[in-house]
Amino acid sequence: MRSESDIEQALELHGDAVWRACVLHVSSCADAQDIYQDTFLRYALADEHVFTDDEHRKAWLLRVALNKCKDFNKAAARKCAPLNDLAATKPTEDPLVKPGSLAFEVVDAFCRMTDPPKTPAYLAICEGYTAPEISEMIDAPVNSVYTWISRGRAFLKEALL
Repeated sequence: MRSESDIEQALELHGDAVWRACVLHVSSCADAQDIYQDTFLRYALADEHVFTDDEHRKAWLLRVALNKCKDFNKAAARKCAPLNDLAATKPTEDPLVKPGSLAFEVVDAFCRMTDPPKTPAYLAICEGYTAPEISEMIDAPVNSVYTWISRGRAFLKEALL
């Protein structure tokens, strides 16, 4: 198990990035909180994994969070939700993102985007990763990542205009 100071440092440095990734990939704040907590729990228990630097640690945390989001969205229970529950679902329930605000519109546009452009576009636009770095993170060809980022930007541009 990792030391308390190491876990606190990871939370302080990369907690916001992991949180944003979780909120953009699941539709509910409560589910995003669960995935966020699971991601850092896995980090705390994965003491055998050695990171070369903070960027390596951030990439690992984001990859774990995104994989957990994908697993969550694929779960059979999510596909069998009653229609009344689905009708009440909002893109986000974060009180900081009020409906009608630009932040709400951006989050809503990201939520409407499908994957693969969603994850590479998020990593490039919000987290500042380059296409070759994203290519390594998601195990996809670099040229495909460039295409997905371009499609994601085009989707956001059209959705926000």
